[in-house]
Amino acid sequence: MRFSKLGGKEIVSLPDCEKLGYLGDCDLVIDVETGRIKSLIVPENKGTISFFIDRRYVEIPWERIKKIGNDMIIIDFADILK
Repeated sequence: MRFSKLGGKEIVSLPDCEKLGYLGDCDLVIDVETGRIKSLIVPENKGTISFFIDRRYVEIPWERIKKIGNDMIIIDFADILK
């Protein structure tokens, strides 16, 4: 699968099905030696518009991704997001 196809997929956390955003809004941490994706840097979305406010980010290890589906990416990371 091409990265351009992944950008529009929504990231959803188990078990509470919290919507974290879209992969296209995230940054990737890549291991420069292997070229593998190590983690996603996801901006926290608290439902407020924050043009001038410092944003917080959550780092999600790639191993926490459980499924990449047609429309969404499911992760098991609820224990860190609380």
